[in-house]
Amino acid sequence: MHEIEPYYNWRHLYTAEEDEYSPFYGKEHSEFEFTNTVYNYYIHPQWDEFGSRTLYMKVLFADYEHSFVIIEMIGEWNDAIENDIMQLKRSIIDEMTAKGISKFILITENVLNFHSSDSDYYEEWYEDIKDEGGWIVSLNMPSQTRYDFERSHLDYYVHLLDSDNWRTFQPQHLFQVIDNKMLRLNAG
Repeated sequence: MHEIEPYYNWRHLYTAEEDEYSPFYGKEHSEFEFTNTVYNYYIHPQWDEFGSRTLYMKVLFADYEHSFVIIEMIGEWNDAIENDIMQLKRSIIDEMTAKGISKFILITENVLNFHSSDSDYYEEWYEDIKDEGGWIVSLNMPSQTRYDFERSHLDYYVHLLDSDNWRTFQPQHLFQVIDNKMLRLNAG
């Protein structure tokens, strides 16, 4: 797991550490000190922690003019024991919605497991952004994780989409592709 880095090909366009609106503004990363773990396996030091012991993230791109953010995630999403959704909502999402972000792309292909609890924080997140035409999309969630997510009926709040080639897009183009899909889904 220590070799899985957050997607870095957009770093010339955006870095959360240099974005004064980002919850990670000013954060410094080591390339050599591996301190965070998932299942006792060290993860790459470029991943950011937000209060969970098993789930980490990286803000890959934020566009405040167009109200969207792309976040990559790694680890185990555990609402049952760790209440990861509460940590994510209070530590990151609330700050972003306060800055005008209403459309969230979560790249979840490295989220290995999901353990559900109640849906309160998902519902709150959805309610916070729906009047601005906002949405939450999980991109490329692995099938076993997706099964548990859908079984908990959280796909009402977080739309589960797949895109094998998301890395070939620039962030604005990826946003347009997903926004167009969401417009079609909401119109239908």
